[in-house]
Amino acid sequence: MSERHFDIAVVGGGMVGAALALGAAREGFRVALLERREPPLQWPADSHDLRVSALTRVSQLILQNLDVWPAMVRRGVTAYEQMHVWEARGLGEIHFDAADIGEPDLGHIVENRVIVAGLWEAISRTPNVEVILGREVADLKSGNENGLSLADGTDLRAELLVGADGARSRLRELAEIGLTARDYDQHALVATVRAEHGNQSTAWQRFMPKGPLALLPLQDDLFSIVWSTEPVEAAELRDLEPAQFDDRLTLASERRCGRLSLLGDRALFPLRLQHANAYVRPGLALVGDAAHVIHPLAGQGVNLGLLDAGVLVDTLVQAREHHEPLGALGVLRRYERARKGHNLATQMAMDAFKHLFCNQNPALHLLRNLGLGMADRIPPLRRQFERVALGQGIELPSLARIPSDC
Repeated sequence: MSERHFDIAVVGGGMVGAALALGAAREGFRVALLERREPPLQWPADSHDLRVSALTRVSQLILQNLDVWPAMVRRGVTAYEQMHVWEARGLGEIHFDAADIGEPDLGHIVENRVIVAGLWEAISRTPNVEVILGREVADLKSGNENGLSLADGTDLRAELLVGADGARSRLRELAEIGLTARDYDQHALVATVRAEHGNQSTAWQRFMPKGPLALLPLQDDLFSIVWSTEPVEAAELRDLEPAQFDDRLTLASERRCGRLSLLGDRALFPLRLQHANAYVRPGLALVGDAAHVIHPLAGQGVNLGLLDAGVLVDTLVQAREHHEPLGALGVLRRYERARKGHNLATQMAMDAFKHLFCNQNPALHLLRNLGLGMADRIPPLRRQFERVALGQGIELPSLARIPSDC
């Protein structure tokens, strides 16, 4: 039986796990990155990833500081300069504009495959990251023998194990970390569509009684849509003939961008609120969806995960400077304290928005319309929302800071 030794072993090579592995390696740690298979780095020009992320300015800085952003730009990122939010059956609307706060944009919409490909391309140039493909995690070891047993008989030793393996985290399960979770009784239908009048460099979101419809701008005249609704209606929308689906979607968007036409496939994803009862155990930490899953109505999931990665890297660098073991519970608690409160507050805010805007109570309907209209007419309040959309207002990890030579 063979045995391998690393400083850090990251299980899960998606956006957050790959960013963490790359950030830790750039600080000189020896990192193992475990993933089932290598992601594609190229794809047909006319294809579209159904999963996209709305990256904040903070996430952009993290990816720039990891030297990943240029590779993403080559593959395609789309800046949006404005955001328009309104409610069905009402007059309440709010409009955000990057120009209000002197910014070139409010963020970027990026296909998930573009982010992952940029990260893996950078990892391939980083000598102290060893990628381990196709090895299933069989068991978790703790204590002085901290590490993983893989299904092929390999033992992997590491001072710190990191679960970046998603909402159904195997590492979290093996560590016996419980969850607080609740199904939303909604499914998100995702697809790519073409807009008759273009996307106007604007993210559009309409709140409807059964859930929000988000139109996220991609290149030229395209949108990625995320339509959250009750499971039965979501399945019906998925199964409609394309022309019928176009009619329903165009009506739901109130023709703000003209007729919307489906391109390619549609997919459904069940929506769920989920939060790990603990982020850490001795020798183990959870990041990203392994630790927290939120409603997608504000697109904050990956942004929270990238902040997790940045804070954990800072925590490990500080531990090394103070000659502390990377897996010591006291060290990892510092990471947990820095991230759990912010993640939980964001999760609860998105949960409250979901329940507020999907409630058909007439009094709440009036309150929502008044609130949106008031926020739109009070510039300081609107600008504060815009800064939140950029990811500002919290203490940032080193990876998210503007380099001093800029």
